[in-house]
Amino acid sequence: MDGICFGLTMKRSGEAAKAGQGPGHTVSMAKYYASESNKRRQELMVSVMGSQALGWEGEGFSPAELGQARSWLRSKGNSIEGGTSEVQLNVIAKRVLGLPD
Repeated sequence: MDGICFGLTMKRSGEAAKAGQGPGHTVSMAKYYASESNKRRQELMVSVMGSQALGWEGEGFSPAELGQARSWLRSKGNSIEGGTSEVQLNVIAKRVLGLPD
């Protein structure tokens, strides 16, 4: 459900950009939501798979299990590289909601 809602929001944002309205503050929301949603999804997968989702190499892990470990760790980097989630929340608070510093 989250993915569908996010997809529709991004579609609406794209239509607004085509109409010359620009991306506005949707970019900050999208960066924040996408990285946090991915982290939640990866944490859920690790939770479901247990220790089989924590392998880095070795015969005891399937390629899918090894891939899951890398995806889970990668999700942590996503919330840092495009501007941390905290920075994006600050942008939203100040520019979208108009909250004081």
